Amino acid sequence: MAKYKVLIVDDSAVVRRMIRTALASEHDIEVVGAAGDPYQARDLIQKFKPDILTLDIEMPRMDGLTFLKILMDKHPMPVIILSSLSQANSKEALTALEEGAADVLSKPDGPHSLGETGALLGNRIRTILGNSKVAGKRSLFGAKRSTTQPVERGRSNPVPWNSSQIILIGASTGGPPALKTVLTALPADMPGICVVQHMPAFITQAFAERLDTDCALSVKEAADGDYLERGQVLIAPGDYHMTLRRQQERYQVHLNRNPKVCYQRPAVDVLFQSALPYAGKNMVAALLTGMGRDGADGLLELKNKGAHTIGQDEATSVVYGMPRAAAECGAVRETAAIGHIAECIIKGLHTRVGH
Repeated sequence: MAKYKVLIVDDSAVVRRMIRTALASEHDIEVVGAAGDPYQARDLIQKFKPDILTLDIEMPRMDGLTFLKILMDKHPMPVIILSSLSQANSKEALTALEEGAADVLSKPDGPHSLGETGALLGNRIRTILGNSKVAGKRSLFGAKRSTTQPVERGRSNPVPWNSSQIILIGASTGGPPALKTVLTALPADMPGICVVQHMPAFITQAFAERLDTDCALSVKEAADGDYLERGQVLIAPGDYHMTLRRQQERYQVHLNRNPKVCYQRPAVDVLFQSALPYAGKNMVAALLTGMGRDGADGLLELKNKGAHTIGQDEATSVVYGMPRAAAECGAVRETAAIGHIAECIIKGLHTRVGH
């Protein structure tokens, strides 16, 4: 069986060696080369024809973002950003996702984390390369921008949404541009929306801020105890599960660092399952592009409680993992292309007004 070929691009020899060591126990993965900068990477790509790259953001001679843009224009291929993630470079990591990176992960921070890094990175590589749509299709990651013009913030919606209505959305790989497509197509006066996007800590705040600029809705990274207001989107912060509680006539979110679910924190299933006591015809839940099956079980339970459930279709998913798992277990009432999911959400709410 042919192995997946990986090229490491990082200016630190120590980090290159650590990543190589971390992947050494992954028997179906071969590190074919390691480059100290994008110019060396260009030559090694031509020589070894790797299936996937790991790429640092901060490098000499040419930074990782510039190289990523050139690569996606000239020689598109799957790229996983491996960076020392912090608040300072969170916007660069987010831009990398928008420019075509398949995923963003933290670099190993020492020998003690090599095993965990190797297993996580190996899983990402297998899932990404196992989906033929990822390789060579930059448009799925960010070249296609939403053509829907957001409604002016503050514009009222003629539909009298009731206070019990709520929208839940989960996403993973390919989720940032998918969420932008959905949320920019929704009017300002929607019922409250809770979003779980698998994303490392520190990036979620930058992600929420960027969506807030682009959307008619108000978007913010959730804080523990926030009440979910009409016309507002709360994004689960990286490394925190987000749960939902209804306090009299309002929904309130709570954050915790309980164990990971489906290898994720935040996990979509945690949000979905916390909403079960309040689920019914007042709720719409959507599961977008992503690897694995996080959210599928929770979506099924929400559907069984009467919620309208939506899954992104295979054709427009970067990785048709989470929505596939949901469809296969019978959790999805409606399947739609990413450009139509906002419409499905609105229709799902319309049919439930007054319940």
